[in-house]
Amino acid sequence: MALDITALDFEGMIGREWLITNGIGGYANSTVCGMNTRKYHGLLVAAMSPPVRRMVLLSHVDELVITNHGATPLGCNEYPGTISPQGWRLLRAFSAEPFPRWAYQGEGFTIEKSVRLLEGENTVCLSYSLLAGDQQVSLEIRPLLAMRSIHELMYQWNARLAAETTGKGRIRIPASTRTPEVFFAHDGGFFSEPYWYLNSIYRREQERGYAGLEDLWTPGAFRWTLSPGQTVHLVCSSEPVEMEHVNSELRRMGVEIDRRTADAAATELDANLDALFHAADAFIVTNPADASRPVGVIGQFPWSSPNARSALAGFAGLFLVTGKIDHARRLLLGLAAQMRDGLIPTEFSEDGQAPKYNGADTSLWFINAIALYDQASGDEPTLRALLPAVQNIIDSYRRGTWLGIGVDADGLVFSRASGVATSWMDAKTGDRVITPRAGRPVELNALWYNALRIAAGLADRFALPQLALEWNELADRTSAAFNVRFWNPQFNWCFDVVEDDASDASLRPNQVLAMSLPHPVLAQERHALVLHALASELLTPMGLRTLSPRDPNYRGKYGGNVAQRDESQHQGSAHPWLLGPLTTAYLRVHGRRPACVLQVRQWLDGCINHLRGDGLGQLPELFDGDPPQKPGGAIACALSVAEILRAYAQGVLGIKQGDATRSPAPLRMPMQGSETLTKSHPE
Repeated sequence: MALDITALDFEGMIGREWLITNGIGGYANSTVCGMNTRKYHGLLVAAMSPPVRRMVLLSHVDELVITNHGATPLGCNEYPGTISPQGWRLLRAFSAEPFPRWAYQGEGFTIEKSVRLLEGENTVCLSYSLLAGDQQVSLEIRPLLAMRSIHELMYQWNARLAAETTGKGRIRIPASTRTPEVFFAHDGGFFSEPYWYLNSIYRREQERGYAGLEDLWTPGAFRWTLSPGQTVHLVCSSEPVEMEHVNSELRRMGVEIDRRTADAAATELDANLDALFHAADAFIVTNPADASRPVGVIGQFPWSSPNARSALAGFAGLFLVTGKIDHARRLLLGLAAQMRDGLIPTEFSEDGQAPKYNGADTSLWFINAIALYDQASGDEPTLRALLPAVQNIIDSYRRGTWLGIGVDADGLVFSRASGVATSWMDAKTGDRVITPRAGRPVELNALWYNALRIAAGLADRFALPQLALEWNELADRTSAAFNVRFWNPQFNWCFDVVEDDASDASLRPNQVLAMSLPHPVLAQERHALVLHALASELLTPMGLRTLSPRDPNYRGKYGGNVAQRDESQHQGSAHPWLLGPLTTAYLRVHGRRPACVLQVRQWLDGCINHLRGDGLGQLPELFDGDPPQKPGGAIACALSVAEILRAYAQGVLGIKQGDATRSPAPLRMPMQGSETLTKSHPE
């Protein structure tokens, strides 16, 4: 996605962040001008045990261009009381696609820089091309290394850190008691000058109430002499790496981009769909060395580990609309193998320890995903293999399982885990759950009813008539109880949570699932009433608010320290993903008349425009509930992208599930700011 750099000041540049991923959990992420504002930023954040144990290896680089006119820095860092150097002043153009590229112009030179991650490897390649100039120039690059976990910070210490030359164009930084091995490959010269850069400031961390001061170490300087038209490379990796291998991969990536771009043009692929496809690809993690290994989904970048709830709730958008049927199969089988007492794991630990089983809804999303997979694939052997997991989930919920989950006499499901937020509204401040929702949450029961109908259908299909009858009878009882217990006739919407002695009448968006799932539990004659309430009070241009502005607990701005952010995350912030079920419910009620499709398109336009504009190819976790809906939370959210993609493909374009059978690369876009500075990609 291209930005008009000429329209941005410094604050505008550091307020926009780009992201690229390597398909195994690693990533590169920073601001438009290259100044790291988060401890999670880095040019190589490597998944040391893919897709987890991620470490910021290469934080950023300081670049110096030397001409007859003097030395000009391109970098941009923040230290106490100063921004130094200020290379952002020379930035003339930037594009995030097909990979991040910058064009810098100084006296006597124009240089393009690009950053690319090799797919399936913890390897980053920085390329520099002298596009214009009347003479040779010298380029000096000092890599600044953090070599620590993404959640930690590095401080100067007395280790014997030093670079070793292991061959022509190859450098190794040996491991220490606190840091891993790091490897470099280059096509220039290396000069050992190790020292520490002290007191780098990460202003976003400080704004968020965290420590934001770090010391970074450099092994020395890499230097080149460039002639006009020449391109040079610096590579950093968690494994030994050769320039020959990197150059081969760069050529392959260039050919692949050209092929996919041509395919997209030949098929007249919708540009919005193309951008959404590419955004969704960033979250899916695989094991390139073993295609049989389970697939995962990083829930959010840059700080979240793989998350099954996000993968399952966004299943259609991430896997089916994009035609990744085999990935979908491997995800479902992999999660089924990790089920415990009827619970599918919700989160996977960054440190590689046991997964967390803390979602009462995750197992029910799993059953919903099985039904969607069936519609897209018709893969009966896999469905038959997954049926025991479906039965285990339903049996476990009925007899009672972890997290205080059980089913009452009316067939309604409840969850009463002390001190645990078991729904997707899981914000906590210390030990205090902000939106505990203990009891019978509306979306949990919508998912439960949907799961019972799906399970009954599978049982009938695989010649288990008694089981199908039992589950259908339970579903009938659940539906009857739901429409009595959850309906609030005073306001014509559903209670958010029902308990034995009280009901929460807060207007929240969770009830939209009672209308949008394949088997909606809410009586059909009530759908239009609920849609009116949601659209009237919760709908914003960027998503549905998580609480009505008329509620005294409403928080319309997301920001501040940890406690302030957690207080507002689900107390008014607008979440893009909720537009997905809203559009599904709306089209079910009103049909696919042109005016209705146009309405859906208008609801989605805000998020799509953000993704193709300031979001630089991604959608964040949330936006402010109050205008002008400033983005907040994680800068890239799998569920946000997945549901906007599904709603756009199915609701606007009318693509049926499984019809899209290829996942295109993004169209290459020229860098805006100076048309004469653009170039396709370095050789």
